[in-house]
Amino acid sequence: MGANLVLQSRMQQLGLTQEELAAQLNTALEEITGRPGEISSRTVRNLLNGSSKRPIGRTCAALERMFGCPVADLGFSAPSSMQHPPEAPVRRRNFMLSTTGAAVAAVPVVRQQRWSVGMADVARVSAGMDQLVAADDRQGGHTSLANAALDGRDKVLELQQRNASERVRRALYALAAEFTTIAAWSCIDLRDLDTAQQYLHESTTFAGLSQDPLTGIRVWINMAMLAYQRQNWPEQLAAAQAAIASQAARRDPFFSSMGRVRLALAHSCLGAPQAAKRALGSAQETLRKATEEERPRWTAFYGPAELNHLAAIILNGNGQSAEAEAMAHRALAKIPEGFQRNRALATCQLALAQLRQGEPEQATNTAATVFTIMDGAPLPGRMRTLIGDFHRDLLRLAPSTTYARNWADRMRDEWSRT
Repeated sequence: MGANLVLQSRMQQLGLTQEELAAQLNTALEEITGRPGEISSRTVRNLLNGSSKRPIGRTCAALERMFGCPVADLGFSAPSSMQHPPEAPVRRRNFMLSTTGAAVAAVPVVRQQRWSVGMADVARVSAGMDQLVAADDRQGGHTSLANAALDGRDKVLELQQRNASERVRRALYALAAEFTTIAAWSCIDLRDLDTAQQYLHESTTFAGLSQDPLTGIRVWINMAMLAYQRQNWPEQLAAAQAAIASQAARRDPFFSSMGRVRLALAHSCLGAPQAAKRALGSAQETLRKATEEERPRWTAFYGPAELNHLAAIILNGNGQSAEAEAMAHRALAKIPEGFQRNRALATCQLALAQLRQGEPEQATNTAATVFTIMDGAPLPGRMRTLIGDFHRDLLRLAPSTTYARNWADRMRDEWSRT
């Protein structure tokens, strides 16, 4: 008598414990017979350790419905009543459903309806997520990116309708939250803020159901970003505080820093420059404590370069243009290749800092490089807003200069292309 290694492997793939498999087999029996099943974890243990190599008809029926294959493929010998003709393995079969030998017609095993979902399915669906994040890094939010993210979310929600262990179901909810957050972020970047709000509320629900700390803090960070774009400073502050208080931030200084710099931005927007300075210093110190380790792909944007970029935004907002210029230069020196959108945004901050120090011609030359960095890609809404701010300030300070007129011509060309 030997252990059933086939069944063990299938359970591991699906992330199922013995108790969870028993519960799902009972659910399958109820779907077949209309009556609750009575399979216990002891029954499952006997199936695993080899004590039960030829399960009774009811158990076989549940196993076949649960795993979507004949019991022979699970390492068992089927009762004679359940021998499947080789030419029609998925047609209706008669299962022995009582010890008295009475047979009833069972619901057919249909592979496309109720098979179980495992971690391999989770990995398969999530494989395309990194590509979406990379596309955002290159050119920022765009409609096709949001639509692709929503397609990914819909595929995940379809998998949620199938049998799954608690572990797998939580992983699927985390995926649904991730895809929906990508769609929300894309809308933030596009400045479609009402739609972004809708998606973030949805992703908050999914993140809560997933009980995944990293997914949760991603949603809070995006909530803070959206509130900043909407100029809802109290909500921005609350979202940043929630991010700092999250389990992920308590465990990892990297995520704590990510929340603290958002707190600094919130204080700056609320007119509290000293509180902003303290929070920014805390974000810098906390990031220095973070160790190099593997983190989700979406976090790749954050590090010393992005922290310096956000510091430039805070300092520009506080009227400290010279310090903002220095921070923007530091950010641009370290932004990784491939992050075109972030490089262009930091360049916008540099141009604004130079303009506010009374250097309009140099600032104009700096701002013009934004279009080169984006390499013909449409400017996301957030970037268009910054460029628009620069354009208005430039024409106010130096309306009749040649470089300002040339800039205005360039702006019209770029805006019409977008």
